[in-house]
Parts: sequence; structure tokens; C-alpha cells
Amino acid sequence: MTDDNPRLIEVDQFLPHPPERVWRALTEPELLARWLMPTTFRLAEGHPFTFTTAPDPGGRFDGVIHCRVLDFEAPSRLRISWRADGLDSTVTWRLTPEGTGTRLFLTHDGFAPDDPAQQLIRGMLGGGWRSRVLPALADLLARRPAGDP
Repeated sequence: MTDDNPRLIEVDQFLPHPPERVWRALTEPELLARWLMPTTFRLAEGHPFTFTTAPDPGGRFDGVIHCRVLDFEAPSRLRISWRADGLDSTVTWRLTPEGTGTRLFLTHDGFAPDDPAQQLIRGMLGGGWRSRVLPALADLLARRPAGDP
């Protein structure tokens, strides 16, 4: 997480798989559901979709993240909107070939620096992207045969 910029979460991870394989895991709904969340995603600019997770019974989060495909350039960049629990933000994945694998850069942008609730969400999401989500992607890719995503 970029602690010096309260608007952002930035994470990068090396994956020992070619960009095309990582791209498939980012853009095929059945694969996204395995490492991120169940989704109605479709790779089409402007397509609205949702991610669904457990709601927060003590809070106001209903478990639905409303998104839209903003733009993409296969197999190197995907940018989506991400709206939930009062947060209106964007998530961008960039894939860069590195040796025999891929460097995956994730930027989650749009946190209000002066909003304590959004900074709390930023802290939770930053930890989740780093410690749960990207490791789950790496695990999915490692468990599948080389011909699969």
C-alpha cells in the first residue's frame, strides 16, 4: 500500500506465468470467481457488472460491489469502476512481461484523504489485496495445468 498517498492502494506481484495466462484469470468470469469474488463480469467496454461477497451485518455494506468496465487493452491493462459502501473508485490492473513471467500492478484509486471512513476502507482493502486476493490469484495459476489459465 502506498502510505504516502492516501488516495491510492498500489500493489505489485510477480507471477511466473505469461501475461496471456494471467489476463485470462483477470477477465474470464468463472476464473475471477475462483480467486476474487463471484461476478457478472464480461470483457466489454462500458459493461456494468457486480462482485458479490458477504455483507457486513454490523455496517452498511450489503456485499455487492457495483462496477463497470471503463477500458482495457488486452492483454496488458484493465480498468474498472468500483462502487460500494460510499466509495466511488477505480481499480486498474496492468500486466508487464518480466522474464518468463508477468509483473502484475494493481492500483485502486479514489479514496478521499479527509474521510476517516474511506481511509478505514482503504486500510482494509489494501490489506486484502495484498494478503488474500493476489495470493489467491497466484495459487489459482499455480494449481492449474500450464495449458489452462
